[in-house]
Amino acid sequence: MRLTRCWAALAAAIILNLLVFFYVSWLQHQPRNPRARGPRRTPATGPRVTVLIREFEAFDNAVPELVDSFLQQDPAQPVLVAADTLPYPPLALPRIPNVRLALLQPALDRPAAASRPETYVATEFVALVPDGARAESPGHLERMVEALRGSSARLVAAPVATANPARCLALNVSLREWTARYGPAPGAPRCDALDGDAVLLLRSRDLFNLSVPLARPLATSLFLQTALRGWTVQLLDLTFAAAHQPPLATAHARWKADREGRSRRAALLRALGIRLVSWEGGRLEWFGCHKESARCFGTVAGDTPSYLYEGRWTPPCCLRALRETARYVVGVLEAAGVRYWLEGGSLLGAARHGDIIPWDYDVDLGIYLEDVGNCEQLRGAEAGSVVDERGFVWEKAVEGDFFRVQYSESNHLHVDLWPFYPRNGVMTKDTWLDHRQDVEFPEHFLQPLVPLPFAGFMAQAPNNYRRFLELKFGPGVIENPEYPNPALLSLTGG
Repeated sequence: MRLTRCWAALAAAIILNLLVFFYVSWLQHQPRNPRARGPRRTPATGPRVTVLIREFEAFDNAVPELVDSFLQQDPAQPVLVAADTLPYPPLALPRIPNVRLALLQPALDRPAAASRPETYVATEFVALVPDGARAESPGHLERMVEALRGSSARLVAAPVATANPARCLALNVSLREWTARYGPAPGAPRCDALDGDAVLLLRSRDLFNLSVPLARPLATSLFLQTALRGWTVQLLDLTFAAAHQPPLATAHARWKADREGRSRRAALLRALGIRLVSWEGGRLEWFGCHKESARCFGTVAGDTPSYLYEGRWTPPCCLRALRETARYVVGVLEAAGVRYWLEGGSLLGAARHGDIIPWDYDVDLGIYLEDVGNCEQLRGAEAGSVVDERGFVWEKAVEGDFFRVQYSESNHLHVDLWPFYPRNGVMTKDTWLDHRQDVEFPEHFLQPLVPLPFAGFMAQAPNNYRRFLELKFGPGVIENPEYPNPALLSLTGG
């Protein structure tokens, strides 16, 4: 069979079309990695903002409507949908080059750049748009860009006309105290954080220089990081429309989204080192250890807990558990007629501010050895570990001849009870540990004992506790705070 000129031309055209098709398809599936290809510049007349959609539920969302609404305003609008894994059911996204899906969880069959969202963004600005919003009026993104350029704020926001529009909040994040405190914003519309639905716009370099730029819940994660850096957000007098067919319209979908959102939020706060959230009005949320969990830190080496090396103090959940344990143990001792007093660092904390020292990890009480037999729990602890009706664990400490009361079988935050006995007017004991405060002292400090506020209740303390503390720790110890082992780590950093 002879190949005519016409047949040859037709075959060449078919081959050329196939090559073009495969090349375009290959381009659509490549992440835009400016570091791999060199810097990309957005044309002066082209879009300056990438619409980034991160906060949505795969099982029920209005993402296709959201994407379509922005494309109707500008068919060339860059849109990036970011998800941890491939959404299921699949999202019905337009198959055009400026609409991309980024999967953030690394996979064996994809390059590292494919899981980094910044490689898909070539614009100067990013608009974080929540599910349930839509672009209905032209120019909103450009107005937000101009507002950001003319403001000292690092973010600008426009509320979405849903049942939960955004409002301003003050937010103080203390990593040292593991705490986030929300309150009313005194300078609205400038604020530290937002509560409610809003489109957020910021510079791409700012977003992707955050530690975890797209962690969910997105607003919680973003504002914790920006407030810690002192960035503010300006809430604009500009509103985005709500979706025509809002997501989560059924009670079951809302219940499922709420359940998964709570789980994500708890995991996020624990990962970021936030153990306590304080809301305006005084409501508290705890995300740290509790009676059924292990405590927040491991075995303490050299009297210096691991969190001190991280620039943090005792997690608030641990302080709460220590206060509860101390109050309970003191109640048991007083009911049994066991004479006790605040000892060591616990007495030091009471003398300074009526509470546990903010970086302390246990509570110390001295007791009269001859009174041990008056207490059923202490008698039981001499024979073995005793778990009482409240779940506290009474036992003999393995480190020496003293007693320990743990918060629970799982959580080993504890109160140590140090038995002393008088000899020739001096309080002494048979076992000593390598602690500078573990020394003998005159019994007259205990005759009489005096009440002293401590951890939310009144505890017994040595009379003239200043002299008592200076005997144990040295002069000026109340006025000059220091970490337990300054040779390892100093409070002043010296």
